[in-house]
Amino acid sequence: MNSKNRTPSFSSNVNRMVKRAMKVLNVESGVAKAIMSCNSILQVRFPVDIRGKVEVFTGWRATHSTHRLPAKGGMRYAPIVSQDEVEALAALMTYKCAIVDVPFGGSKGGLQINPADYSRDEMELITRRFSRELVRKGFLSPSTNVPAPDMGTGEREMAWIADTYKHLHPEDINYAACVTGKPVHHGGIRGRKEATGRGVVYAIREFFRNPEDVKGVGLNGGLGDKHIIIQGLGNVGYHAAKLLQEEDCVRIIAIIERDGALYNEKGLQVERVKQYINEHKTIRGYPDAQFIEDGNSMLEHECDILIPAAMESQITADNADRIKTHLIVEAANGPVTFDADEILNHKGITILPDAYVNAGGVTVSYFEWIRNLAHIRFGRMERRYEELRGEIELSALENLTGKEVPTSVYKQLARGADEFDLVRSGLDDTMRLAYQEMRETFKADDRITDLRTAAYVVAVKKISRSYYDIGVY
Repeated sequence: MNSKNRTPSFSSNVNRMVKRAMKVLNVESGVAKAIMSCNSILQVRFPVDIRGKVEVFTGWRATHSTHRLPAKGGMRYAPIVSQDEVEALAALMTYKCAIVDVPFGGSKGGLQINPADYSRDEMELITRRFSRELVRKGFLSPSTNVPAPDMGTGEREMAWIADTYKHLHPEDINYAACVTGKPVHHGGIRGRKEATGRGVVYAIREFFRNPEDVKGVGLNGGLGDKHIIIQGLGNVGYHAAKLLQEEDCVRIIAIIERDGALYNEKGLQVERVKQYINEHKTIRGYPDAQFIEDGNSMLEHECDILIPAAMESQITADNADRIKTHLIVEAANGPVTFDADEILNHKGITILPDAYVNAGGVTVSYFEWIRNLAHIRFGRMERRYEELRGEIELSALENLTGKEVPTSVYKQLARGADEFDLVRSGLDDTMRLAYQEMRETFKADDRITDLRTAAYVVAVKKISRSYYDIGVY
């Protein structure tokens, strides 16, 4: 329990949600404890000379499960990082990978630091020092534990980590696979940066492909012109909102940030808001929108879809009863607490759970990891063959019909898929199949009353079966 307000901790919220699924499955208590337990947690404290003064930094790396290897999970840099948060996120990664059929265990890392307080060179020094601690203690390796970007980190930090590992293990030809989310020219894969946000979009689209589900939440028709409120315009929220606006023609009526919220019933231009934030480091003063000082109050504003894409525990027992939306799409990890989840379910508000919705990042990380181990980009061998075959088929069609295929259509049909196309296709397929499995599980058992429980039932079934097969119990 949190000592300040006695509310359940992040890890407690995750475990309580998982227990609902285990109750449906009648999982034996010892097995349930084994599945929920964090296998190992490393805490490191290391000194770094910053501007002539020694500073000591604290970091963690948790491995929740190794029923599949490597264990996979992001690396978070933030002042509020704690051991409980890292353990909770590692557990979520285990269930997330199982839900979307990515053969990884769950892990997570965090460093207690505010990146804004340090220069680029200082951040490199700190990151490389942290990486050495993880490598030497067995918590960083292409075969056992693979980090990825998270809050406060990105391609830059992943490149530093990979290079540090390479220097410590120069004999490992698979060194590039020790992290994912790297720059493309350092072994990364196109589409990884926006993968989590794009996965959110694919999840919403799959929901709207099922008219029965859409009708069940009190909506109708497709995504077009639906009113959406999004909390957090970081990497995930920005890409999700931008894609929804540009490709699905939704109306983003409010954007919530840490310093307030912007509201415009006619819709906000996501790209313009993002550029304003980049330039001014705030949303205050943004034109063509009403500024709301108490930004989180906009979570309670009426809308069709609410997308919390910021931090955990944003919708709690304190505000859940005032939430007025038809559908909550959890782009962040753990934005709804267990108690709030119970209230929202009672109100009849449908939630697409985080363990499914934001799995796009780990899915494309899986593609990048496979690419690094294979040492060849996707599509390199077959792309031109596909193009040639398409041209032959189109030529045959023109000969048979006596009509010429329009140039624009010809180019599209004759084009072979490149790596970017294949990454998007693989991500879309993953999100579609995972939703269908989750939906079928929900429909098949009257004891399952919400999609989150259905998602965890899917995950726990797969994990427990894996433990059984290898003789853990």
